[in-house]
Amino acid sequence: MPTAILTGQPVPGSSIESELRSLGFEVRAASGAADAELLLAQVSAGERVALVDARFVGHLHSLRLGLTDPRFPLAAVPGAVTARPEARQVLTRAMARENLAVGGPAPTHVRAGEGIPESLPDRITAALDADGADVHRPELGSLVAAVPADPQARNEARQSVAAVDDEAVRLKSAVKARDGFVTTFFISPYSRYLARWCARRGLTPNQVTTASLITALIAAGCAATGTRGGFVAAGVLLIASFVLDCTDGQLARYSLQYSTLGAWLDATFDRAKEYAYYAGLALGAARGGDDVWALALGAMVLQTCRHVVDFSFNEANHDAAANTSPTAALSDKLDSVGWTVWVRRMIVLPIGERWAMIAVLTAVTTPRITFYALLVGCAFAATYTTAGRVLRSLTRKATRTDRAAKALADLADSGPLAEAVAAGLRRPARRLPGFTAPAVAVLGGLAVVVTAAVTGFGGPWPAVAAVAYVLTSGLAVARPLKGALDWLVPPFLRAAEYGTVLVLAAKADVNGALPAAFGLVAAVAYHHYDTVYRIRGGAGAPPQWLVRTIGGHEGRTLVITVLAVLLTATQFKVALTVLAVAVALVVLVESIRFWVAAHRGGAPAVHDEGEPA
Repeated sequence: MPTAILTGQPVPGSSIESELRSLGFEVRAASGAADAELLLAQVSAGERVALVDARFVGHLHSLRLGLTDPRFPLAAVPGAVTARPEARQVLTRAMARENLAVGGPAPTHVRAGEGIPESLPDRITAALDADGADVHRPELGSLVAAVPADPQARNEARQSVAAVDDEAVRLKSAVKARDGFVTTFFISPYSRYLARWCARRGLTPNQVTTASLITALIAAGCAATGTRGGFVAAGVLLIASFVLDCTDGQLARYSLQYSTLGAWLDATFDRAKEYAYYAGLALGAARGGDDVWALALGAMVLQTCRHVVDFSFNEANHDAAANTSPTAALSDKLDSVGWTVWVRRMIVLPIGERWAMIAVLTAVTTPRITFYALLVGCAFAATYTTAGRVLRSLTRKATRTDRAAKALADLADSGPLAEAVAAGLRRPARRLPGFTAPAVAVLGGLAVVVTAAVTGFGGPWPAVAAVAYVLTSGLAVARPLKGALDWLVPPFLRAAEYGTVLVLAAKADVNGALPAAFGLVAAVAYHHYDTVYRIRGGAGAPPQWLVRTIGGHEGRTLVITVLAVLLTATQFKVALTVLAVAVALVVLVESIRFWVAAHRGGAPAVHDEGEPA
């Protein structure tokens, strides 16, 4: 249990002790700085500890924001400071120096005339700042947090507290500051109250996330029935799943229940829900005699490549210096005009708009029409966002860091073949133009996909093109990816690999080949998403043995094209199924092992807002 140490003279009528207990703290009182240091040393090293001035006046939510957020090792609000276990040593050193400065157990008020804060927690916070410690100070807005110096100031502070409804502030802050049109106007107005309902009943964000996944899987099952009633039920349940998907994040913000495992589950389950629903629609269409597996796989490929564009661009510019451009300035200017903000957010088809469109079209049309609309919408959104980012990259003068180059190299997912080629070409690659990496990546990818599309199934040319693809893939990553457009390399490689699987499965023209290809791409896409979430969580890319075991993107592409040459169409379908199962088992086992171990090992809590809801 976390411990709060009350310092200073208590004030009659103060509720600070009961408020701290309501936040889950064990409360201990200290008579002075020396006593506070002694109590601090007695608290278990594995527990959070807080120093709170007994004269604190403010909203309960101010204390909650300042003392319970698991994302920050050190945090403070006026009159209170807290440290998680990993920052306890820093807090202990600051406390020891303060105790020496005060001269032991002398009353704290003797230093007020020197311009030094009278509140011990505030002096400790100032000492932490002087040490260069990263102390998080939450944005309180209209919330009150103060240590009044006299009765009049205390009375004024209490009046300010009474004038602001902190529960209303808490509910409002549970909703993302920037969100899509559908979520902002049709989901969040009531889902925030559902989040509060969950919090008051002790439910966790992870439980709500799991409920959202189960609801979406039931929706996919309803769609797979192929009946009009099933399609209507699927649409309704998909919307319900999305409401729960919004609720889990709002619950995390409302109750400050952030965790590494929760961020991973939320992001992973979003992809699992959407792609499982695609499969359900395809199965339902097949029951009605319409084969739309190619469309379902195409939608998954397009959507995954869109996300890779987002991830790569953001990583490339995460810490870029001089990161400005006229295009970015124009974008900011457009955002200052009210109606353009919502139009620009809607046309990129974020998850809220996308799921609403899928749900409505599922209920009132056919799976084929749903997939056509989805492909057109996603293609337009991908073109719009990618074109804008290309313009920004070409017009901005930015210096990209080694960290960004490393993240892009990890996102490339190069296997042993591409690494060997890159090692051999590293020196000559330095003399090539800056646009070489994305240029050879897209040319190599186009070569293998187009060759597979224009030649008959079983011919040798796709395998020959795949060999060339191995060479171009190695050349693309032969030098650090710091060029203006090098962030395009990972999405080009994803499109090449996924596109090759799609085309070869379609060319096989045998029942079951496209569903098997869907499973294989889903397993590989999971690996690529997992790579992103590890990088975002500060854990780096998956271990090299994993990438080598599953071959890297170029190795898998080469193997699949060779199998298409050596096997019959029916045998190729079986091979795709075996590959899908093998890749899924390897990446899932390692991913689950990693994230559970990170959670149990006390990895810093994160809250990745991810794709706008």
